[in-house]
Amino acid sequence: MKDTQRGGSFSLERFRGDPLHSARGWTDLTPEERRRRAMLAAQHLDRDTLWSLTEAHILLYGAAGAGLSARTARAYREGVARLLRHAEHAAFSLIRPERDGGALYIRSLENAGLAPSSVRVHLAAARALFRALRWAGVTALDPFADTRPQREKTAAWDKRQPYTDGEVNALLKMATPRDRALILLCAHAGLRIEEALNLQWVDVDLPGGLLTVRQGKGGKLRRVSLTRSLIQSLQDLPRTDPLIGGTQSAARQRLKVIAARAESRYRGWHAFRHYAGTRLVRQTGSLEHAARHLGHASLDTTRVYAKWSDTALPDALASW
Repeated sequence: MKDTQRGGSFSLERFRGDPLHSARGWTDLTPEERRRRAMLAAQHLDRDTLWSLTEAHILLYGAAGAGLSARTARAYREGVARLLRHAEHAAFSLIRPERDGGALYIRSLENAGLAPSSVRVHLAAARALFRALRWAGVTALDPFADTRPQREKTAAWDKRQPYTDGEVNALLKMATPRDRALILLCAHAGLRIEEALNLQWVDVDLPGGLLTVRQGKGGKLRRVSLTRSLIQSLQDLPRTDPLIGGTQSAARQRLKVIAARAESRYRGWHAFRHYAGTRLVRQTGSLEHAARHLGHASLDTTRVYAKWSDTALPDALASW
C-alpha cells in the first residue's frame, strides 16, 4: 500500500498477512493521522487500505473479535471490493454518500440475480466498511443503516439439502483414502470443510475417540466424538500435518470428480455437515445432541435438521 499523498510506504505494509498486527498499526496512529490515511483511501478507493481499516475495526470491535474466521474475512473482503467497484462506476461516494445510495446498491445486487444469502453477506460487508470509516472519522453517515435485503423466499430446509445415506456410501466407494477420511470428517464428525482441511494430528485422539477443533466458527474450540468408521479411515493415513491439508477449491474439484465417478449428485462439502446433523436428529430424536456435536450456539440453528429428518409426512402419504 502506498501513501498517495506523500508517496511513502504506508506504515501498515509490514503487517501484511497479520490482521491483529495490522489493527495495532491503525490504533498506533494518532486520530488525525488515522483520519488522513483513511480519507485518502476513501478518495482513491484504495482497496487494500480500506480492507485493512475494515478488518482492523472488525477485530477490535466486532462480535467475533480475534476469532474472525478466514472464510468470513474472505467473504467480507470480497464484499468490500465489490462495493468499491460499484463506487468507481456509479458515482458512489464513501465520504458523502447519498441517503439512498445503499439501498440502490443492494437492489442492484438483487436485480443481478445474486442469491439472498450472498446479498446479505455483501450488505454485512458494506456495513462493516462504513462502521470502520466512521471510526476513522472519514464520515458520520451510513447509507446502509436502514437498508434491508429482500426476504428469503425459499425455506431453510429446502436449500442446500443434505446428502442421503445412499449418496454418502456411493461417494465413499469412489474416494481415495485421503478423501474418504475428509468425507467422514465432514459427514460423521460434522466438521466444516475449512476445519477438516486444517486439522492437525496433535488434535486427534484415536484411542480416546475424540478430536479437537481449535479454530471453529467464531474462533470457538470444541471437542467432537469420532465414529468407528472414521477412526478406521484416519488410521490409514500417514502421520503428516496438516492431517488432510490443501485448499478448499482443490477439495471441491476432487469432490466433483468423485461425484461424477459415483454417478451421484454434487452438493458441495457443507452438505456432509448437514447430513451429520440430520442423521443424528433422526437417530436420537434430540436437537441438543446434534447441536453439541456440531458446535451450534443456538438450537434455532439446529432445527432445520428436524425438518430434514422428519419422514412422517412422506411415509403417511406413501400408504394412501
